[in-house]
Amino acid sequence: MSELLAVPQGEFALDRLPKRPKEMLRAWDAADEYVLEHLSEQQLLSADARILIVNDTFGALAVALNDFQPSAMSDSWLSQQATRLNLQINNLPENSVKLINSLEALEGVFDLVLIKTPKTMALLEYQLIRLRDHLTLTSQIIVAGMIKNLPPSVWKLTERLIGPTTTSLARKKARLIFSQPDAGLTIPANPYPVIYQLEGTRYSISNHANVFSRDSLDIGTRFFLQHLPVNQDAKDIVDLGCGNGVVGLIAATKNPGATLHFVDESFMAVASAQDNFYQGVGQGRQASFRVGNGLSDFAKKSADLILCNPPFHQQHTIGDQIAQSMFRQARNVLRQGGELWVIGNRHLNYHADLKTLFGNCTVVAANAKFVIWKAQLRE
Repeated sequence: MSELLAVPQGEFALDRLPKRPKEMLRAWDAADEYVLEHLSEQQLLSADARILIVNDTFGALAVALNDFQPSAMSDSWLSQQATRLNLQINNLPENSVKLINSLEALEGVFDLVLIKTPKTMALLEYQLIRLRDHLTLTSQIIVAGMIKNLPPSVWKLTERLIGPTTTSLARKKARLIFSQPDAGLTIPANPYPVIYQLEGTRYSISNHANVFSRDSLDIGTRFFLQHLPVNQDAKDIVDLGCGNGVVGLIAATKNPGATLHFVDESFMAVASAQDNFYQGVGQGRQASFRVGNGLSDFAKKSADLILCNPPFHQQHTIGDQIAQSMFRQARNVLRQGGELWVIGNRHLNYHADLKTLFGNCTVVAANAKFVIWKAQLRE
């Protein structure tokens, strides 16, 4: 059932994605309410204003401001789908919001830019640098977030890349940061993507700004790579939640007869995975790259092996709902006898979920911090 957001711009029913039964979390936070109230209180919305919304997790800002035909930029496929869904729920035309992914070009200049603070400061840096060419001296930039997600680095970064910065008073544990463009600032070249050499290999790994562990190989993936399976019968291998695609890349070298499939809900992750795969094994190797909600677009019984390092957060919200959704999808997509390999921190109870879904779960390897589990689709 949709929750109702009541703000000066109107009342809007909003849902989160991915959907789950008995959802306890809202599709917006107090920072969304604060920025919408501020726009009304200060009368900052003119009918012809060009508005850009950045990192709008479930479309709350875009839906509330649909009358102004805003553009909404996000690195999240789920965020874009949630925006479409919430426009539909409120009987609003989908074309009232122009959806832009994080790697698409921006067009023209914007009078008002509303930015929800992302979890990754590198993504914010990338976005602020890109914005500079689309601002005038009178453009207004408002960064909104919950106080716990607004470290001093956020306004220091904004001041360094945009201009003079002030902050609002706190309201319902949320705060706004205001920045005015300074034409005298020297803006650095965008440092993303960054590249590192994958240890023990000849591969150079390219990472866009929103990719997890973009500066070096993280310890969990390092452990996973040491134990990736060799399966001579595997025709289709999926790197589920692929990030920069390094797991799928190494699986491809261990299983030269298999077709690799990379999927993530981050546009930057899939772009990084595609760059790394073809740079590593060449254009002749067969592979697919999809931005989407896990395996929802995969046909039933279409994979022999699924490799997964599931995220345990969605933006700033921690939880296992995405991992559980991935496990259910994997059971639907695996062929008979196919295997799901999962790595996770020891404290995560993935083995219980896997055993419930598959009726079996074995430990492949474990160390002081991580466990690799294997579940097989049987009769």
